[in-house]
Amino acid sequence: MNIPELLALNARKFPDQDALITPECRLNWTCLHEQSLRLAAHLSTAYGINPQDRVALFMPNGYAWVLGYFAVLNLGAVVVPINARLAPAELDYILQDCGANLVLSCAEQYRSLQPLLSDTCAGLNLDDLAELLAELPDRHALESIKPSSPCTLLYTSGTTGKPKGVLFNHSNLLTVANTTAVEMDVRPDSRLLHMMPLTHSAPLHVFLLGGTYVGAAHIVLPEFTPSLLLDTVERERTTHFFGAPIAYLLTAQQPDIAQRDLSSMTCWVYGGGPLSGEQVELIRQRMGTDQLYCVYGLTEAGPSGSLMKPVEHRTKAGSIGKRGALHTELRLIDEAGQPLSGEGTGQIQIRTAATMLGYWNQPEATAECLHTDGWLDSGDIARRDAEGYYWVLARKKELIISGGVNIYPREIESALEQHPAIVEVAVIGVPHAEWGETVKACVVLREPMCDCAKALRAYLLPLLADYKIPRLFSEHSALPRNANGKVMKHQLQ
Repeated sequence: MNIPELLALNARKFPDQDALITPECRLNWTCLHEQSLRLAAHLSTAYGINPQDRVALFMPNGYAWVLGYFAVLNLGAVVVPINARLAPAELDYILQDCGANLVLSCAEQYRSLQPLLSDTCAGLNLDDLAELLAELPDRHALESIKPSSPCTLLYTSGTTGKPKGVLFNHSNLLTVANTTAVEMDVRPDSRLLHMMPLTHSAPLHVFLLGGTYVGAAHIVLPEFTPSLLLDTVERERTTHFFGAPIAYLLTAQQPDIAQRDLSSMTCWVYGGGPLSGEQVELIRQRMGTDQLYCVYGLTEAGPSGSLMKPVEHRTKAGSIGKRGALHTELRLIDEAGQPLSGEGTGQIQIRTAATMLGYWNQPEATAECLHTDGWLDSGDIARRDAEGYYWVLARKKELIISGGVNIYPREIESALEQHPAIVEVAVIGVPHAEWGETVKACVVLREPMCDCAKALRAYLLPLLADYKIPRLFSEHSALPRNANGKVMKHQLQ
């Protein structure tokens, strides 16, 4: 099976059941399927989109995003989700790297997109999607798409400072969807609340496809706020939610939470960072739930990885669990690449049928982390305790996770190094009580600057997404280095 066939199956099985609810629309599975076919026909006839062409989505969560996603897949094309908060330079790099044929966008994102369009990369503004669909009588006939056909290209930043495209096929993603449905008990009558950006692998593959796998309803909102989450749970009687730890901590602090009816929720899923025992207890008391699920994984793995269920939080909060999720294996290896048994510390490796096909046009980078036996290097160093639970200690790739969002220091360093006043720079993550980590830039200047932090933030605004811009700056006469000349970031931290 492929994803378009899954959508068609839901339209036959659950024709009148809620499929997509957003501020703009309320569609059943019949309407969602029909409208995605009509938009697909328009993309084919008006823009010449063919199988394996790349079509980017550059807009916030919503009606247009979900419909565009399924329409692109209906054509056998490859969808390229792009974070709506990226700066023009970041967006341009991704469009050039993937060779995008078309970009679907709307609102303010379309205005920033327009200067980047060309003869080879067109743009379609979906601000008036409902009116457009009313004018499109034709519907696309589904392509014969193999499960092994590439379908999604997700960009994730790397330690070189440039984003890498992670390519998946239909089989990879349906493996993730099946895992979600089984492990988190997603059923046709479930109602999944989406508030995290669908451009990230967990919200998209774990939740959007996981719910679609069984015909559950999707309630999709453009952003997260604690009050909006509480309002929506009460109004729509949602059952499942995925968010970063910060989403739970902020929601638990709402002054009126004791008066809110959250009884419909059966599954609160978090990932992108741990919750401590104290934080889990706070959430349990304030939100009235002991149904917390912890997920750990990599974009490159689908993002499959480990799973920790609610009962395990009583004694092991802060860990990522002791087993791989369905279809997934987990292990530790030492510095020589040999598996470790029992207690010990090493790098986490993951093996799953959801693992990427590879990095887009980067075979060497693929070979560095994806081995011929199927094991994928995570870059994360973890300790396994006597009961088999994994505790992440450090990130070999120096990844910073702030509010559940991945931030790569090298990308920020590369931007700051272009500033004429900077001699050298090192970017690190420092602990933050609510966000888990926040970004700090340690800089060596050629000469003193007036209000260094303010000036450097202003310099970065057109170059990087706002969540990547350091909140903290410190000035140094020199950066600490070891005998080989490598910056010793642990001393800065």
